[in-house]
Amino acid sequence: QVQLVESGGGLVQPGGSLRLSCAASGTIFGINAMGWYRQAPGKQRELVATITIGGSTAYADSVKGRFTISRDNAKITVYLQMNSLKPEDTAVYYCNVQKWANSYWGQGTQVTVSS
Repeated sequence: QVQLVESGGGLVQPGGSLRLSCAASGTIFGINAMGWYRQAPGKQRELVATITIGGSTAYADSVKGRFTISRDNAKITVYLQMNSLKPEDTAVYYCNVQKWANSYWGQGTQVTVSS
């Protein structure tokens, strides 16, 4: 089992920045990728960004150039730096870990972009 603890969400004005963190614990051997997804009200959960243990990254087109995913392998923590936030980025953001063929989710953290 893998436990995930997220932090860093909140309310920010358009154009502002937030940094999300997700720390993994438990049986972490075998983790091959970590990432962030988001779900806005009335919409399906969508991929935001992922990063493999080898450091390869992938981003949704809607966040490219604004969001940056990174990780600290020693702390088994993944970060999402979000800049130039827009109202359409408002959603619950979920941390995700891929371990072998299994997928684990955090509890979610609310990000609200509003003036």
